Amino acid sequence: YRAPWWLPGGHLQTLYSALVAKPRRLSLARTRWETPDGDFVDVDWLDGPADAPLVVLFHGLEGNAGSHYARAMMHGLRAARWRGAVPHFRSCSGELNRLPRAYHSGDSAEIGWMLARFGEAARGAPLFAAGISLGGNALLKWLGETGDAARERVVAAAAISAPLDLAAGSAAIERGFSMLYTRMFLSTLKRKIAAKARRHGPPFDAPRVARLRTMREFDEIVTAPLHGFEGADDYYARSSARGFLGAIRVPTLVLNAQNDPFLPARHLPAVTELSQFVTLETPRQGGHAGFVTGPFPGHLRWLPRRIIAFFSTQLPASESAP
Repeated sequence: YRAPWWLPGGHLQTLYSALVAKPRRLSLARTRWETPDGDFVDVDWLDGPADAPLVVLFHGLEGNAGSHYARAMMHGLRAARWRGAVPHFRSCSGELNRLPRAYHSGDSAEIGWMLARFGEAARGAPLFAAGISLGGNALLKWLGETGDAARERVVAAAAISAPLDLAAGSAAIERGFSMLYTRMFLSTLKRKIAAKARRHGPPFDAPRVARLRTMREFDEIVTAPLHGFEGADDYYARSSARGFLGAIRVPTLVLNAQNDPFLPARHLPAVTELSQFVTLETPRQGGHAGFVTGPFPGHLRWLPRRIIAFFSTQLPASESAP
């Protein structure tokens, strides 16, 4: 990948892709799945031929099917005549989930449960899994934890702009211009926690949450206790995908730009940390889930094409995307 000359720098590539280059929204069908613990998740579907591969895209923090990368992926899948699905993590589909718990970067159990359901929906066709940012980290963690058994669920996987080292990523967006991302995330997270506090009461301390200024503080006060961690350090240590890359047994693409403001290049894994099934690509540019290409005003078709091309290599030649 090479960024266009008119779009220099990781921050600009990140923001431009999300705010300016976002493709138009496709019409997707929505279904609701009841979770084993009495909650729900909403899934948006891109239809296609019944025997076409199905690609599941797990979104990033506070993302959804309308996020720029999700729209671009669905456009790419439609062009390839493949099927697609965007499952929404709890409370990300526009409606607050029922339980106090929400979602987090290490929520591999949720990934596994969803992929089991998607295996049924694939109806014998190849099933692929992709994750962006938080969704990519959780997917990689599931792949590493599941090992050889993951082959029973998915043919191949891809993780894009995953915060492979959560502690390093949290620290990175607490400095300088990157605080803009923190403010963007906290603006929606705080509203959801305030709504949960009104619905559930303790352990939510709404006034305290309202004063939080960093993602680490949010993870310490909200994410960790809600999901069984002792604190932010415990959450980061146990949930970072970097420690699971050596145990992956499914062909997996890991794609992180070196100028991603969410994860400095020095924290990218070394080849020795990867299993033989992992393909690591670290282009110099691209920002965080950016990867804009073409003459001004640019487009986001490169990333879907790269993911689909990687998945196509795992199919018989007769089933590969055109």
